Formats: sequence, structure tokens, C-alpha cells
Amino acid sequence: MTLIETPVALVWHRRDLRVSDHPALTAAIDWANQHHGSVVGVFIFDVGILESGQTGGAQVTFMLGCLAQLQQSYRELGSELYFLRGEPISCLTQFSAKINVKAVFWGEDIEPMALERDCCAKQSLADLGIAAFSYLDIDLVAPDQIWTKTEEPYRVYTPFWRNWSQQPKSLPYPKPDRLPLAETSLSEKIAHSDAEVMQLPNLTEVQNNWGFVWEYDLPESGETAGLALLNEFCDQAVYQKLFRYGTERDFPAISGTAQLSPHLRFGTVGIRQVWAATVMAEAQVRSDEELKSLTTWRQELAWREFYHHVLYHFPQLADGPYRPQMAGFPWENDPDKFAAWTAGQTGFPIVDAAMRQLNQTGWMHNRCRMIVASFLTKDLLINWQWGEQYFMEHLIDGELAANNGGWQWSASSGMDSKPLRIFNPSFQAKKYDPEATYIRQWLPELRGLTTAELLSGDIPPHQCQRCQYPLPIVDHYEQQQKFKTLYRQAV
Repeated sequence: MTLIETPVALVWHRRDLRVSDHPALTAAIDWANQHHGSVVGVFIFDVGILESGQTGGAQVTFMLGCLAQLQQSYRELGSELYFLRGEPISCLTQFSAKINVKAVFWGEDIEPMALERDCCAKQSLADLGIAAFSYLDIDLVAPDQIWTKTEEPYRVYTPFWRNWSQQPKSLPYPKPDRLPLAETSLSEKIAHSDAEVMQLPNLTEVQNNWGFVWEYDLPESGETAGLALLNEFCDQAVYQKLFRYGTERDFPAISGTAQLSPHLRFGTVGIRQVWAATVMAEAQVRSDEELKSLTTWRQELAWREFYHHVLYHFPQLADGPYRPQMAGFPWENDPDKFAAWTAGQTGFPIVDAAMRQLNQTGWMHNRCRMIVASFLTKDLLINWQWGEQYFMEHLIDGELAANNGGWQWSASSGMDSKPLRIFNPSFQAKKYDPEATYIRQWLPELRGLTTAELLSGDIPPHQCQRCQYPLPIVDHYEQQQKFKTLYRQAV
């Protein structure tokens, strides 16, 4: 027997921790108005994900900040966001039955486990007589709505971009002024029921009871911070960062990127809002160079959706290489070298600087992600899945599709028309950190060395000893030739 008679529309939040530009929330409000019902939200801490090793302290800490602001947004709109912990479908169905939920609304996901979960959730809800509605939310173009001329999914980015860029893009959904709520508070009735609702945990509880520890400062989280970053990046009258993106995005010492990836990961900013910002910026373009920068950033948004597209159509990517020839590649997988890589102690300054940025901020510049991934796979001959796992544990913005796609691209095992790519760390440092500013920032023990030494990595042994910095753990040129030989044998 339910304790609440008013029909409830429940919004199940997952990767959409905001109230503006929210298709599922908008649909729930419409449903509640038609059925004289209430709208409430729920977030379920999935123990399967929390215990899988696919997330870490930085990501959980950032997420808690997003959830705190989302809960406050619900309260400001006259409703409530509830928290549950356990197996998602069981939590969702039991909670829905206890509070008279008649319809559940959520944003669609594209990851294999999430698709399976959502299919089971719809069936379990249907068994209880509860309607379920899902909506495209994390992408501008659904992965099953864009195809090649032969009606196959895309495997190459450039033709995908050409098609994707011509597809219509939805306008942002308006932020609600108020959420429908019954005259008698649902919160009060839930408090007197046996619904297993929990309080949003604080950082101490997460560290002591859940085991997620993060010692460093993180960027501000939540919807307000995400929208502020978007506005700062795209406001050409004040900042002009978007129009400099094409020339500054590859230099890690420069704040030349939007740094929106954590907010897109947790959905604190709607992707339609992001696209609308580019449309507004396009009206202010004054030169070919500015238009090129704008187009380059749009292409990065398309890269994100390309990785969603291929993971949706090729879910086996989550478990292994796209190129079957690489399935049996003879990786050396030296645990000591891997430990040096994770700690930023390889003796290659640009690699070590990037890894320390990751370890201390939960984020890494995209150029540096490619450098360290190439180094792990091509110089250390360590399986890309080791690096993929480490990134997922430490990145705030870690998501399966982009992380997997980037690592497979770097390891020559993914969807790349020119798969045999090897980055020379010294060349990358000289080109993208020419004054060694980034290296000095993250390797303070080396600040007294010359720029030439930092960029080349050719640091005299006595200087390494004085600075307590390791000598290079491998010879790049020898490892490069070794990888090429193994790769030719494999393919």
C-alpha cells in the first residue's frame, strides 16, 4: 500500500545534474501538470559503479558538489531531490512503489552497461504499471540517427563530422520556474515511511566509509560553475577565448581550452546550451581565423559524439581493441615502469609533468593526454588498458567512450585511418611547451635547469641526482623501433 496518493513523476538523474536545458525534467513537468501530480528527483549511488574501480576520489568529490547544488535547485523550485544507495533497478522500483510514482523520466545513456540497465529498468517499472520515458540528452545527434551512405555506423571521424555538422541541433530547454508539488509535502510523508532515503554524504563519510579519498583542490562543481565557464569561454566581448582556441588549445601552459569536460561528463551543462553558445558566437565572427577557431571547437564537440557513436554501435570496444590484430599484441607490462609512469617519475619531463597534473588536479590537458598515452604504449610497451583504467580512476571527466577512444587511438588499436602514430616526447615538448613553462610548473625540483635540458630531457646524471629526479627509464628511439617491429609482426 502506498503512503502518497498524489501521482508522482520521478526524474531519475544520472549524467544530467542540472535543472536547465533538461528534456526529461521538462517532460516530467508536462506529465505532472496533465495528471495533477508532483515532480520529484532521485539520484542513486550505484554500488556496482562505486565498487568497480572505474571511478576515484576526484570524480566522486566533484560529483558530490554537483549533487549538493542540484538538491538546492530542486528546493528552490519547490520540490526535493532524494538519494538512494544500492543496486539501481531495485532501488528505483522499490522507491517508486512506496511514493506512488506513475511515471519515471531520464536522459538516455550510450554505454553498454547503462543500456542494459535502462532496458531492465523499463521492464521492471512496466511490471509495476509504471510508465518510463527516456530522452536524448548527452548528445546533439543520437548515435542511432546518423549513418554512412551504405547505412552503416561510422568508423572514421572525418566523414562522421561532415554528416554530423549538417544534422539539425535542438534548442536548449527552458529552465522551469516551479515544479508541481502536492499540497502535503512528499518529504514529510517519506520521512514517516520505510523508504530507504539517505542524506547526501559529506566528504568525511565518503572518505571513511566509502574509501574515496582526494587530498587536493578541485575546480568548482555544479550547474552554476559550468554555465559560468561556458559563458567565459564564449563571451567574445570580454574574453575572446573561443576565437583564440584554434591557436592556443594545444599549449598546456596556456588556459586556452574551455575546461568544460567535467561538466559535460556530469551533465551540469546541457549540450544544447553549449551548441547555442557557438551559434551566438558565430554571429560575432570577424575574420577567417576566428571562424576557424569556432569550427575547431565544434569539431571537438563532434569528436565527443563520435566516440559515443562508435561505442554505442561497437560495445565490444569497452573490453578490448577495435583492431583484432592487436588483441594478442605482446605487451611487456612491466609493473615497475608502470608505477614510474603513474607517479610522474619516468625521467621524461613533459610526461612526468602531465602525470603530476593529473594526480594533483584530477584533470590533464588533452595534448598531454596524447603524449603520456603514446609514451605508455609505444615507449614502455604497456597495455593501453592499464592506462585507460588509471585515467578512469583519477580523471574528473573520465567517461568510458572518450577515455576508451583516446587510449585506443594512442595505442594503434582503435579507429584511426593512420594507426601507427608514435609521439616523440622531446619533440612534443619543444613544439607545445617551448619555454618549458608547463614543465616547470609541475616539476618544481627542475626549475633551476635550462629550458633546453627540460625540453630535450637530456639532463646530466649529476643534475638528476642533485634534483632527486630519475634518469630516463627507457631509450625512446630504441623503444620506438621495437614497437614498430612488434606492430608489423602483429598486423
